Amino acid sequence: MDTPLVIEAILGRATDPALAERLHDLRHHGGVETLFVAPVDLPRRRFRGVTDHGTACFIALPRAAELFDGAVLHIDDGRAILLRVGQQEWLRLLPTAAGALELGYLAGNLHWRVRFEDGCLLVARDRPLEEYLARLAELLQSGKVSVLE
Repeated sequence: MDTPLVIEAILGRATDPALAERLHDLRHHGGVETLFVAPVDLPRRRFRGVTDHGTACFIALPRAAELFDGAVLHIDDGRAILLRVGQQEWLRLLPTAAGALELGYLAGNLHWRVRFEDGCLLVARDRPLEEYLARLAELLQSGKVSVLE
């Protein structure tokens, strides 16, 4: 196995004029690789990944660095590595009036990332769906909460 490419800094955004021009040239030669990262991994500073071209990468960023969609992680004469954030999946939960407080309490205790939309609590899915459903089993069985979509 090849030695991973160590990435210790974010070079800028893919839309920055100087970087965009270099990326454009590299794209013509198939030299732009993409490292896909799940939204849950954005706060991490140290992790391993593999680009869509099979390049192993070890990300080791300083604490002040913040990953974002479109970050240029590496660029040289032959290739560039661009970070892309995968689509966040959401679990849509509709509580009854009696179940809303219990659902909010559960979500808070489990430190779930949530947002609210049309009377529903949306939970960011960072794990398999079955894990969330297992935690919600009592509320689902009692009819206090329903899963939509």
